[in-house]
Amino acid sequence: MATKEVKTYSLTEMKDKYIGKVGSADRDKYEYELRMDVLGKMIKAARQKRHLTQEELGKLVGVQKAQISKIESSANSATIDTVLKVFKALKAEINFNVKLEDHFIKLT
Repeated sequence: MATKEVKTYSLTEMKDKYIGKVGSADRDKYEYELRMDVLGKMIKAARQKRHLTQEELGKLVGVQKAQISKIESSANSATIDTVLKVFKALKAEINFNVKLEDHFIKLT
């Protein structure tokens, strides 16, 4: 009996096929939402490391507990100003990288 070889695909190939090629509107939206989801998870992890409840963090930032919950589930729901206030309240340092084509821009 002959064995059938199974074709495997990389994650990139799967994204290209089912979400869209890099640079397409659907792919850009997917990548953006993924980054916002990761950012929300980072905020939650930092809050928990500081032993703060969502309500306590909300008071430090000047927003309701519900807003912190939304940010943690997806930072998509917050303005950059609110996200920066959250990190400041958490006494967390954040770094931004700006990349143009293949070169990172450094501020001096």
